[in-house]
Amino acid sequence: MTFESKEKQSLDIEDFPFRTFDKVRYADTDRQGHVNNAAFSSYLETGRVEFLYDPQNPLAADNKSFVIASLTLRFVSEINWPGKVDIGTGVTKVGNSSLSLYQGLFQDGQCAATAETIIVQIDDSSKKAFRLTDIARAFLKQYELDPFQ
Repeated sequence: MTFESKEKQSLDIEDFPFRTFDKVRYADTDRQGHVNNAAFSSYLETGRVEFLYDPQNPLAADNKSFVIASLTLRFVSEINWPGKVDIGTGVTKVGNSSLSLYQGLFQDGQCAATAETIIVQIDDSSKKAFRLTDIARAFLKQYELDPFQ
């Protein structure tokens, strides 16, 4: 069951166990003067990359990669330039070879978008799903989020 099929609690950036930010660039804007919808995905990517790809503590096993299997993005309000976007990330499920993230984009404390992403760890040579390591599982469990509590 996805979050879309349940009534969501309104989350604030502080409710997310992992937080970062991105700068809104002038180039992110469109003809209407607000941030183009494609830039929202780039902001979400910033949050995922900072969460999953810490060079000091890599989560993916050797010769393995994370790939997006599904991404659902819900637009709530505009993001405007100039400014910054706060990005919240939490883990909602840890499977055998996959994990599910719930993210929120916020500007000036207001939610601008939410996203659900399913990510699978694959073997780089076979391109088949590969089981998450116990170290990755333990890390991911620290960042669990239940948006319905």
